[in-house]
Amino acid sequence: MLQDAPASLPCPPNMKFLRDLRSVLNLTVLVAGLGYFVDLFDITLFGVVRVASLKDIGITDPAEILEKGLLIYNCQMIGMMVGGLVWGILADRRGRLSVMFGSILLYSFANIGNAFAWDATSYAVFRFLGGLGLAGELGAAITLVAESLPKDKRGLGTTVVATLGMLGIVAAALIGQRLHWKTAYLTGGVMGLALLFARFKISESELFAKKTDPSRANPLLLLQGGRFLKYVCCILIGVPIYFTTGILFTFAPELTAGLNVQGTVTAGNAILYGSFGLTLGDLLSGLFSQWLKSRRRAVALNLVLGFGLMLVYGLASGLTSTTIYLLSFLIGITVGYWAVLVTMAAEQFGTNIRATVATTVPNFVRGSATLAASGFAVLKGQMPVANAALLVGSICFGLALLALTRIEETFHRDLDYEEGSQPE
Repeated sequence: MLQDAPASLPCPPNMKFLRDLRSVLNLTVLVAGLGYFVDLFDITLFGVVRVASLKDIGITDPAEILEKGLLIYNCQMIGMMVGGLVWGILADRRGRLSVMFGSILLYSFANIGNAFAWDATSYAVFRFLGGLGLAGELGAAITLVAESLPKDKRGLGTTVVATLGMLGIVAAALIGQRLHWKTAYLTGGVMGLALLFARFKISESELFAKKTDPSRANPLLLLQGGRFLKYVCCILIGVPIYFTTGILFTFAPELTAGLNVQGTVTAGNAILYGSFGLTLGDLLSGLFSQWLKSRRRAVALNLVLGFGLMLVYGLASGLTSTTIYLLSFLIGITVGYWAVLVTMAAEQFGTNIRATVATTVPNFVRGSATLAASGFAVLKGQMPVANAALLVGSICFGLALLALTRIEETFHRDLDYEEGSQPE
């Protein structure tokens, strides 16, 4: 007599996770991730080669190196804010892929041009153009990936994109310290142009492609209803990330000079160890949000831990350079919620303005580093450098935590809708 077939056994959680991970490792995700790798390589490179490159073009006074470095950094960030708006509108009107092609061309040629900068002004112009191009990469990539995957797996897809991207920071820290600064900039430009050819093999988002009226892609919708507050909150949540990379890591030598640190602290090493932490943190925060099934709770934990470690960094005296690098690594882990942030921002809004949001939010976050750096520059003349950084950082983390309480959880949200077709 035949027995009934046994019921299929449930898939162990770890096997289900591996199966889900394999299912998102498609060409679209990998190419988007490699594009973000080149993007972050180019963004990070200036912080690594700042001192060597400025000395090579004739700026040798330490105070002037800091002053010109802040100017050039701010020009790059301003370029990214302008570019974020331009590329975001284009992505919602012309498509996600068109932006991924155009942005990579601009920032690749800008980086090649940077290798031939002859003074601080030309350096700043090329960094502005580079920032303008770099602005379109992440938002278009995250939007394309989020719209191409089912809602229970899109967090994994965007985590893969961000983790690959964060490796670009590691590569910049390694290459920038080992190659001549001109060669390092040329390397970034060539990598971008090489990646351009891989993009011919990926397809446009189906959610975007089925839209019939491009005129509905109106960025002014962000100013209506409760959308603007939600949009500003998304930006504020990300501000601590670029405070950390733009001030704590980039200006680590100046910050630690008054803390009686034993040994020499270099910006290149601070960025290197911090970027290792950012890479691991992006992976962990993405997986943690999948496990919690909540973007907000994952980010909240990161912010609380990051604030605590920042206080240790700025208040502890007599640490060794090794301890500073360890703290940079740990702080990097806590602010490595970039993928979760951009995914969360994209999920807050409809298809007709989603790319505008996903492109402008990270670039206004990056651009906020201009305000943070400017505030830091003013305050360091009024108080010890480390105290100035702590004050700016406390404001950044405080605003981020407050903003996090004002946005919705979007983990389970269906993205197939447009603004105006769904009630606020």
